[in-house]
Amino acid sequence: MQLFVDGRPFLILGGELRNSSASSLDYMGPIWERLEAQNLNTVLAGVSWEMVEPEEGRFDFRVLDGLILQARAHRMHLGLLWFASWKNGMSSYVPAWVKSDVHRFPRVRLQGGEEPEVLSPLGADSAAADARAFGALMRHLAKFDAGEHTVLIVQVENEVGILGDSRDRSPLADAAFNGPVPEDWFRYAAANPQDLVPELRARWEANGSRTAGTWTEVFGAGSATDQMFMAWHYARYVDRVAAAGAAAYPIPLYANAWLNEPNAKPGDFPSGGPLAEVLNFWKAAAPHLSLLAPDLYASNFEERCRLFTRCSNPLFIPETNRNAEAARNLYLAVGSFGLIGFSPFAIEANPPTASAVPEADRAAIGKAYAILRQIAPLVLQHQESGDLVGFNLDKEHPSRAVELGGAVLEISLDELFGHRAERGAGLVMATAPGEYLGAGSGFRVIFRNPESIKGRVGIAAVTEGVFRDGVWVPGRRLNGDEDDQGRAWRFSSWEPGIETCTLYRAE
Repeated sequence: MQLFVDGRPFLILGGELRNSSASSLDYMGPIWERLEAQNLNTVLAGVSWEMVEPEEGRFDFRVLDGLILQARAHRMHLGLLWFASWKNGMSSYVPAWVKSDVHRFPRVRLQGGEEPEVLSPLGADSAAADARAFGALMRHLAKFDAGEHTVLIVQVENEVGILGDSRDRSPLADAAFNGPVPEDWFRYAAANPQDLVPELRARWEANGSRTAGTWTEVFGAGSATDQMFMAWHYARYVDRVAAAGAAAYPIPLYANAWLNEPNAKPGDFPSGGPLAEVLNFWKAAAPHLSLLAPDLYASNFEERCRLFTRCSNPLFIPETNRNAEAARNLYLAVGSFGLIGFSPFAIEANPPTASAVPEADRAAIGKAYAILRQIAPLVLQHQESGDLVGFNLDKEHPSRAVELGGAVLEISLDELFGHRAERGAGLVMATAPGEYLGAGSGFRVIFRNPESIKGRVGIAAVTEGVFRDGVWVPGRRLNGDEDDQGRAWRFSSWEPGIETCTLYRAE
């Protein structure tokens, strides 16, 4: 599954701005050149309900329009982040007229009776008001940008879920929790048995695979059931908002997830958000969302990618670290998980700001983007055909083997004269029989025949080069030390690059 823009597949090489950056056009003015220098093609920027609808029924899109015009002037696309009912599990971006009316717009209640500044996902008036505002935004966007397609994708809310407890314990929520599990859920489960994630299936089957009953009767007691209950109601609320937007301007919409860490309990992370273990509830309850996206700061990057490509879910990473490790993870996600977009957070940060990152880390993302912008058309073509692999290697995971293009590729950390690289990452695709294109740094490839093919296979030629306007421009023919005397297709640890490799075969 891929993102299409103007009839062609598109790979988002993005960066997410800090939360408040896009609220001021003057603040953004000098930032665009900094973003261009990092080779971005898309910027993810927040648009808040409080600024769009400062008074109920009065909408103001001047800052949004200015942001779109700035992006066009710098030849970039935008992804919008609708900071509305929830942002990081809290409700700080709702307008003052929502904050001040706790009866019309009810809050969640935690154990002990505390009611934090968080809207309950069971508040019908809250969902209706948010949906009206988002629908107005998307109608305006359709008029202002449908011809240009500056805005490619929109995030509905941000990292929803309840913090401090496993579920909402307000009277509205208690009544729903003690009532029946919605029939819509059972219809989805019956229609999609192959997509039920193992965590959910196991809990359901352990309670007798019931097809009716309360949440506790169907899924058992405990915080995991609380999380499922909250997932259903957050998804229903978000879908109501998304439906209003999709009716006005049907471009891709998604929800993002604050991920749980090992041994964390619902409430330590936002309980009810679109996490991997409750993906089915979100798929069932929020059909107007095109995908569910992990904000992926976790160390177990590859496993998280695998979990978020279950249930036919396209992989988009709207937030991640901004460092050299993230750049290496990018190759892995693009090559092995069909990534449609990548977006390190605080992309505009520069010293001496509090979220400053070292120059080497900032440069790593820009260098990876420079490579991928050149080869994106080929990457997207080979994502579709499946003859592409990406990887991120280190001392704990120094190698992998894959059969690609009729040969077995033994991919490992680069090594020369006894010195092995500590890190390596890249991607390799089979472009024609006996021909490959690779990109990245710090790795090597040795070719073997599959067991079914006899004879010798080896490297005929390795050439470095670049793509200019989509045309391959060859540079040096690499040999000697550069290909370990013909034994390995090598990618230097010094700088990421693009190379082609042609094989020979002999009986």
